[in-house]
Amino acid sequence: MSSDIWTFIFGRLSWDVIPYYDPILVGTFAVVLVVGLGIVALLFKHKLWGYLWHEWFTSVDHKKVGIMYMVLGLVMLVRGFADALMMRLQQAIAFNGSEGYLNAHHYDQLFSVHGVIMIFFVAMPLITGFMNYIVPLQIGARDVSFPFLNNFSFWMTAGGAVLVMLSLFVGEFAQTGWLAFPPLSGIENSPASGVDYYIWALQIAGVGTTLSGVNLIATIIKMRAPGMTMMKMPVFTWTALCTNVLVVASFPILTAVLTLLALDRYVGTNFFTNDLGGSPMMYVNLIWIWGHPEVYILILPCFGIFSEVASTFSSKRLFGYTSMVYATIVITILSYLVWLHHFFTMGSGASVNAFFGITTMIISIPTGAKVFNWLFTMYKGRIRFELPMMWLIAFMFTFTIGGMTGVLLAVPPADFVLHNSLFLVAHFHNVIIGGVLFGIFAGINYWWPKAFGYKLNEFWGKISFWCWVIGFWVAFAPLYVLGLMGVTRRLRTFDDPSLQIWFIIAGLGALIIAAGVAAMAIQFAVSILGKNKDWDTTGDPWDGRTLEWATSSPPPQYNFAFTPIIYDNDAWADMKKRNAQHPTQGFRDIHMPRNTWAGIVLAGLSVVLGFALIWYMWWLAVLSLAGIVVVSIMHTFNYDRDYFIPAEAVVALESKRHKPVPAGE
Repeated sequence: MSSDIWTFIFGRLSWDVIPYYDPILVGTFAVVLVVGLGIVALLFKHKLWGYLWHEWFTSVDHKKVGIMYMVLGLVMLVRGFADALMMRLQQAIAFNGSEGYLNAHHYDQLFSVHGVIMIFFVAMPLITGFMNYIVPLQIGARDVSFPFLNNFSFWMTAGGAVLVMLSLFVGEFAQTGWLAFPPLSGIENSPASGVDYYIWALQIAGVGTTLSGVNLIATIIKMRAPGMTMMKMPVFTWTALCTNVLVVASFPILTAVLTLLALDRYVGTNFFTNDLGGSPMMYVNLIWIWGHPEVYILILPCFGIFSEVASTFSSKRLFGYTSMVYATIVITILSYLVWLHHFFTMGSGASVNAFFGITTMIISIPTGAKVFNWLFTMYKGRIRFELPMMWLIAFMFTFTIGGMTGVLLAVPPADFVLHNSLFLVAHFHNVIIGGVLFGIFAGINYWWPKAFGYKLNEFWGKISFWCWVIGFWVAFAPLYVLGLMGVTRRLRTFDDPSLQIWFIIAGLGALIIAAGVAAMAIQFAVSILGKNKDWDTTGDPWDGRTLEWATSSPPPQYNFAFTPIIYDNDAWADMKKRNAQHPTQGFRDIHMPRNTWAGIVLAGLSVVLGFALIWYMWWLAVLSLAGIVVVSIMHTFNYDRDYFIPAEAVVALESKRHKPVPAGE
């Protein structure tokens, strides 16, 4: 085959881009291949492909889509954490002239992909999964506003994750850090495929995230049960609403800035170059105008989770409901007025730095108000130290420390000293692990019985809890010390042998966290295989105080046979007080959306399009884009997308439920 034909068909793809020379990547590929083939064999053996396709992959049920988001996030957590372990091991041994076991090329990819995976493909899917599953149940809706869009959004997020994982074995990932600042991410300094994988993985996943945000906003605004005014919504639903307002306002900025970077790389424009009118600092401004609201996109739903947990396990109404709502709104607004504190060192001037330093300090006030509200909710309550409550207490301690170090970094003179140090790395992980991941783990333990009808194993859950909490402090407290000593981040090797002990301690902490990850996997396995059904699945294992606990566990496909009527923001407690009874008549056929294949097919074609653009296979890019257009048009003419659950079937299902629900139209 001539070189011209090869280039036309395969673009810049060649055998040289396969990293067969790297034993680590070859070994990883072998393990992935063996595990993947084993899973495929099991699915064929038990004839599960058809079940997965019809019941899960094509499902538009918000509950199944939410669970798929969660599964994606947990799978990617294992990958992202494996990268973290590799970095910690490299830093612990790379002293006294040793180069360690990772070369610079590989190490730079590791810290870049670690950040991308943990933010975009672990935290975001897990948070979105919770919002998808819980919000319709909390507001008395049967599904989200646009069920097909929900399925499509998930598969686009999964498609972005596929491209990131593909970069491990075909080509390479970006070596630019997780935000790919120019000029390092420009075509002159990064001519390989890494930055292109970064751009198209985030563009594809960003489409899914943006559409999911639109969907959830429409659901919360338009589909609340009768009587549920805005100030009667559960706090988790409030945090979901504010989160998705931030998503819809900020993710288009990310899409735009990555499009401009792509134009610089593909077409030769000069938006972010140092010459011809471009400005790399414009990229930094735009990426952080998205990036700082993103931090609150992650943490706000966790604040909502902790609010539900504090109320439930204190057996009290949430203290200061109104102040909680206003604090959430204030955080949402102020999150757009603090982005520049990420680059005080750029030379904006004293007045600009002072403004953003002050706004950063101010945003800590509503966050602190939330912590006091949780404490006052617990005050004089009948506290039950179940796993979700344990995660809440660990969060309050850990997140408070992280918040204080964040306020320290908001002081421009201090930031000048600490900005590029490991102190900043410790702070960021302090709030993301201590806030977001701890909140996610609290939510998983809290809502697992709602989703599956049985509790998670408490013994293994507590082992995981203590490993995570202890491991976190052992892993990141040394980084605070190293940062104060002036050790900069992103370093692969070190000259000063006195620093090694701190990196060894941090590595031991990472190993303790690894034990926590393993214990959590065992907790899931033991619970699923054993199905510790020590309570009535039609009931509420926690005595939860919001509307989702008024349904059976797991909820029926249609969620509510009758639309509930809301009288109080503590809906379930109010229903108990009024002794609301389960309706026994008046059932009607229930209109439900039908499953669709279009979401997964469109996302698959988008992955092909992204892969083609990464490797300059222009004919494949054109064909896949045409395929996206054709499938989209075909889907719009698919009128047979709805069906009805007959009233008789609803009666049969509802007769098995014992929980009272409010009668309504």
